[in-house]
Amino acid sequence: MKELAIITGASSGIGLDIARSLGKRQFDLIVAARREDRLLRLKQELESAHKIQVHVLPCDLSLPQAAQELYRKASTLGRVTALVNNAGFGIKGPFVNHEPSQLRNMLAVNVTSLTDLTRLFLPDMVANKHGYIMQIASIGAFQPSPEYAVYSATKSYVLSFSYALNRELSGSGVSVTTICPGITETEFHTVARHQKSAFLNLMNMKSDAVAEASVRAMLSRKAILIPGFLNRVNSLLMESMPRWLSTAIAGAAVR
Repeated sequence: MKELAIITGASSGIGLDIARSLGKRQFDLIVAARREDRLLRLKQELESAHKIQVHVLPCDLSLPQAAQELYRKASTLGRVTALVNNAGFGIKGPFVNHEPSQLRNMLAVNVTSLTDLTRLFLPDMVANKHGYIMQIASIGAFQPSPEYAVYSATKSYVLSFSYALNRELSGSGVSVTTICPGITETEFHTVARHQKSAFLNLMNMKSDAVAEASVRAMLSRKAILIPGFLNRVNSLLMESMPRWLSTAIAGAAVR
């Protein structure tokens, strides 16, 4: 049976390039995001290039019941064998200045919908003894990040939850791969209203390179991937430092 993957946040950045990477591997796809026009262009591109089926499901995962509705619609399209929880966003700035509604939306997308979608799609994969789940976290998961306090906390949740779940699923035929990208050329910083410093620009990785490495890691059932040598070194250093020091360094890097 042909593999069928669902990818959230597939209209741009890493999610879009993951769709391209899976498409060239002959996965049929379900692409989900808010911007239907971009998804339709992606559908046309991938169906033409790879002779696969691409289903478009517009959705806003910050809304209540959005995950349940996405699962319901996706289930009518075939047996999903790969779930890519890529949707997410950050807001930069002092916590005290953030609108509560923005924070709730970020928690809903980064944490609640990711957890709900994992719980909804997982039982079918376990029953069929075959499946892949990819969770997009961040190198921000490894230390508190001033100016991104809530965002980095959401990614710490993704890392902890997903790493533990992968261990729970050992021997089931289903694996959970957690991806922790660093600075990547996507729309993330534009949405976050963050002008990147020269230092951060030095750490930039191309979105397609991150996506390709992520797909390879998922298909080889790796538990975790930190794309990029400098990002791996940085994460190891941050984890080995006292928390107060890693937090201070993270705050200076963001500024």
